[in-house]
Amino acid sequence: MKLTIERLGHHGDGIARGPEGPVFVPAMLPGEEVEGELKGDRLEGAKIVTPSVHRRKAPCPHYRACGGCALQHAHDDFVAGWKAGVVLHALNAQGLTAEVTAIHTSPANSRRRATLSARRTKAGVTLGFHMRGSDQVIAVPECLLLDAEVKRHFPTLEEITKLGASRKGELSITITASVSGPDLAVTGGKPLDAMLLQDLGQLCERSGIARITWDGEAAATRAQPLVPAGPGQIHLAPGAFLQATAEGEAALVNAVTAATKGAKRVADLFAGCGTFTLPLALQSEVHGIEGAAPLTRALDQSARMAKGTHKITSETRDLFRNPLIPDELRRYDAVVIDPPRAGAEAQIGELARSNVPVIAMVSCNPVTFARDAKALTAAGYVMSDLQIVDQFRWATHVEMVATFRRG
Repeated sequence: MKLTIERLGHHGDGIARGPEGPVFVPAMLPGEEVEGELKGDRLEGAKIVTPSVHRRKAPCPHYRACGGCALQHAHDDFVAGWKAGVVLHALNAQGLTAEVTAIHTSPANSRRRATLSARRTKAGVTLGFHMRGSDQVIAVPECLLLDAEVKRHFPTLEEITKLGASRKGELSITITASVSGPDLAVTGGKPLDAMLLQDLGQLCERSGIARITWDGEAAATRAQPLVPAGPGQIHLAPGAFLQATAEGEAALVNAVTAATKGAKRVADLFAGCGTFTLPLALQSEVHGIEGAAPLTRALDQSARMAKGTHKITSETRDLFRNPLIPDELRRYDAVVIDPPRAGAEAQIGELARSNVPVIAMVSCNPVTFARDAKALTAAGYVMSDLQIVDQFRWATHVEMVATFRRG
């Protein structure tokens, strides 16, 4: 059966119009004519009859099998435009229109934070990502996503797998590059007994790993993981969120800094360890609010070490169940909000009722971003300076930041 790809789905698959509804065809692009065997809503064994002008040869040797990337077969300009379109489509679904003022795409080999899978095998260890559509792990020594410092420690991650993985189990290893050495968070391993603790401690010392957290429990610490941020360094709490690339973080920080320029006092909501708090404190007093106490403690530690800032305060508070209300928000000239993927519906509702002059909203989910933007604009805010930040190059994930001002 021959079909023509009309658009891309949210997972990067090509979508064609079939005899009984949409047909999904992996690794295809809009405008391509493809031929294959129709099975349900999938076209299997698809071959390209007419290629798209946006198609290119994938640069990574692992791409055909690896599930870590979805869009290497498309030119970068096409991917950037598609991601902007995903955000605009979500806004349109809420009755909103906007103009994308900038698109920031992180370069190749820039991912300083990644989660790898690892298994023990008869031949040793396989460390990498899952194959496309499979739970099988494939090695990715020439990965074009990861920072060189992350890849340099692959042998250490393999050694950890030999020490701590069962023969049938799979480790999930989140590695975050820091100036004091990588921070590792491992899940799925053997119980943390005295022997494993000793082995991990020795490995930390000889390999330069800063810290290992094992299934949420501190296993070994050689140094506090530190990441540069504005006037100081972020003290990473175990398992703390960090923007995936330094370039992507810089784009987001620049956007919220510009949006809040001139504000005397700023609230940084869902502040984490201080990604925005520290840079914003160069121009304003900042109150960071975070729901997890370990992150708040890390923020306090980072603030104490920062130089040349305005006053920084912090608070541990569940903004989902206990959002700031208008009476509390009236003390701030601007608010920065960077919620998780679910958005922050309760807090956005209170912001919509407030008189905060400026809100800078960061999001990693176009659907919840559009929902929250609709609530703010319905309350009289005007959206501007919508920027797309693509830290997850060649993946379908997209981030965005926009400014909302009282009309």
